[in-house]
Amino acid sequence: MSRTVTVGIDDSPESRAAAGWAAREALLRGLPLKIVHVQEPTPRYMARGPLPGLDGYRHRAQRLTRETAESIRRRHPGIEVNTGMLTGTVADVLCEAAGFTELLALGSRGLGRFGAFTVGAVSPGVVACAERPVVLVRAGKPPADEDAADSWDLSSSEAPGRPIVLGLDIDRPDETVLEFAFDAAARRKAALRAVHAWSEPPPSFSHRADDTEFHGTLERGQASLLSKVLRPWRQRFPDVDVIEVSRCGRAPRILADDCRGAALLVVGRRIRTGGFGPRIGPVTQSALHHISAPVAVVAHG
Repeated sequence: MSRTVTVGIDDSPESRAAAGWAAREALLRGLPLKIVHVQEPTPRYMARGPLPGLDGYRHRAQRLTRETAESIRRRHPGIEVNTGMLTGTVADVLCEAAGFTELLALGSRGLGRFGAFTVGAVSPGVVACAERPVVLVRAGKPPADEDAADSWDLSSSEAPGRPIVLGLDIDRPDETVLEFAFDAAARRKAALRAVHAWSEPPPSFSHRADDTEFHGTLERGQASLLSKVLRPWRQRFPDVDVIEVSRCGRAPRILADDCRGAALLVVGRRIRTGGFGPRIGPVTQSALHHISAPVAVVAHG
C-alpha cells in the first residue's frame, strides 16, 4: 500500500470538490496527493461515433489532470502532488487503485462530459468492492466572488467547528471504523458525535407499546452499551470531545438528522465473501444518497 491520498477526477463540480477535500486530507495526514483520471479504452459516448474523436478525448483528459494538479499546488503550496492516467473500466480501475492508497476520494453525483462518477453508477461499485476507505464528496455552492471553473474547494463541510459523525453498530463494533473516525476528529481538532440507532422490540406479554418504564430501561441500557464501546477509544484519544447519541428509530433517518452541519460521516461496510458478491448495506446506501456531508465508507472484516 502506498502512503498517499488518492482522488479520482472527471470534469464535474463534484470532482473538483473531491479534489479539494482530498488535498486538505493529504495535508492533515502529511501525505502526498495522487490525482488519477481513468480513460476507458473506447468511451461509451464515443462508441457509436468516429474513432478520430479519441485524440480529443485524451487531450482533454490530460489537460484536466494537469490543471487540477496546478490549481491544488497554487492553493496548497506545501503539498506534494502526483498525477496518473489510467485505462480500463472506471469502477474496476478505481477499485484496484483504492487498494494501493490510504484512502480514495471521489465526487458524488458528478456526471462529466467524459467521465461518470455518479452515485447511481461508479461510486457504489467502488464502495462495494474497495477494501480501503472510500470518501464520497458532494459539491457545494462556490462563493459569489469566486470563479466556479477554478474552484477546487466547493465542499463547505470542512469549516472549523463542524463535528465528525460516526454511525456505530454497537452489536458488532469494528476497530478499523472506530479508529478512522477518532483519528479524523483528532486531526481536525473537532468533536466526534457517535450515533447509535436501536429498535424497540414489538409489544409482548412482558410489556405494552406505551410502557414508559420498559422503554426507559431499554433506553438506559442501550446508552450504557454505547458508552462501554467508546470508553477505550476515549482513553486512546483523550483530546477528542465525544458526544454520545443513542436513539430509538431507523438508523438512516437518525443519521441524516445528526449529520446536519457535519464535516464528515464515517460508516462501516462489512467485507462479504459469500456467493452474492460485494454489497453495500442499507444504512450506507441511504447515506450515499441522502446525506450532503462527505461520507467515508470504511471496509472491515
